[in-house]
Amino acid sequence: MTAPKLSIVIITLNEESRLPRLLDDLAAQTWADFEIIHVDSESEDGTVAVSRGNSVRFPAYRIIEMEGRGVSRGRNTGALAARGQRILFLDADTRLPHDFLQNAMDELDQSGVSVGILGMSAEGLPWHYKLGFAGFNIGIRLTSWFFPTAIGACLFSTPHMHQKIGGFDESLNLCEDCNYALKAYQFDRRSIGVLNQKFLFDPRRLEQDGFTATGLTYLRANMRRFFVGELRNQEIPYEFGHYK
Repeated sequence: MTAPKLSIVIITLNEESRLPRLLDDLAAQTWADFEIIHVDSESEDGTVAVSRGNSVRFPAYRIIEMEGRGVSRGRNTGALAARGQRILFLDADTRLPHDFLQNAMDELDQSGVSVGILGMSAEGLPWHYKLGFAGFNIGIRLTSWFFPTAIGACLFSTPHMHQKIGGFDESLNLCEDCNYALKAYQFDRRSIGVLNQKFLFDPRRLEQDGFTATGLTYLRANMRRFFVGELRNQEIPYEFGHYK
């Protein structure tokens, strides 16, 4: 089988209701030279069964039932199985416009960057989300010049870059995605870039933990990362999969 141009790695933990929506988005893409690698972290609901049922919709679809849990571990597991020239890491609650892959891949090819950072779209959300996301997206562009940050829920990379920087650091409990972008920047400043495309971000995380509280948590986390170092010892408590 010919290797696809893109490997899409989706990590899940108890996402039986949201995974089908993302798969609907992927099935509707105008560009389809991709494989899907679904890495599940011991879900206790019907996530894996739902995934199997949807797998027939795609020509290249694999399910990896990983032992243990962890965001970084799941992404690294999927990257090891990737056959594509590029990798797209997605969370199950991410939503994508139908032309997202076409536009993003064109932009990546034109720019030549290995790690493509994306901002968030607030389409359909209340005004305070639009304002907050706009500020966050501006911050992503500004920091990309000296201390890049990224959102792991939708992040492009390449197998080569992933290997060179050692993948996602599995010792980090928070900001593993920002650390990934920073390592790529330190390896080669020209290897990362912020794309014009945006993805839809499920607001359940903000609604559960609080819009302002979540923003302040990540601001505090990245300020600490900048001045002190990475979060390796639960300096800011965060539990993978705590969202309802």
